[in-house]
Amino acid sequence: MSGMSIWEILLLGVGLSMDAFAVSICKGLSVKKVKWQHLLCVGAYFGIFQALMPTLGYFLGTTFSNLIDQFDHWVAFILLAIIGVNMVREALSKDEDETNDDFGVKTMLLLAIATSIDALAVGVTFALEGTDIALAACLIGLTTFTLSPIGLLVGHRFGLRYKSKAELVGGLVLIGIGLKILLEGLGLFGKMLLGKHVKCFPGSFLYPIVPSPVASSTHTTVWYLCCT
Repeated sequence: MSGMSIWEILLLGVGLSMDAFAVSICKGLSVKKVKWQHLLCVGAYFGIFQALMPTLGYFLGTTFSNLIDQFDHWVAFILLAIIGVNMVREALSKDEDETNDDFGVKTMLLLAIATSIDALAVGVTFALEGTDIALAACLIGLTTFTLSPIGLLVGHRFGLRYKSKAELVGGLVLIGIGLKILLEGLGLFGKMLLGKHVKCFPGSFLYPIVPSPVASSTHTTVWYLCCT
């Protein structure tokens, strides 16, 4: 497989960061005055672990990716769907959230691990999809590093008003990406790609359409459209 695009990884990063974003909102609610140390703390802890966990998952996934190559799209879909459904369930839950203004190492370490466990499973998906793990880990980590301090400020300013909405959006994004991977794996989602293998419906054809201006004396890159 060619792996996920940068935009897909960014969307995935936003979805995964919503747990950390929600926890940061709760932290912001408990803080009397937000300091730059607080912003840097949540960004660093959550961002680093969101980058680390998919990397670990990726290396776990590469050990058995060849064994499940025929149904890897199903595995990727199931993993992302489970994570997404769980986030949606939590978003719709009426349980009250606990607030804690402790930014100590023990507290933040436990929160960082708890909010990044889902990223471990996503790392397995990256291995199955053939995604560049260095790029993916960096983008996900930077996304979480950016959004977590924002969550802290949102919680301090608006309370829990946007917590459930953030988790709901994040869950739906993960489910959507998982469904896209599944449909592509089943050949039910034609892709327009530049110089890459394209899966189409059985009996369909690849038609060259607008040639790319990127050309050299030895080759010309062409866009292809999957048609029946």
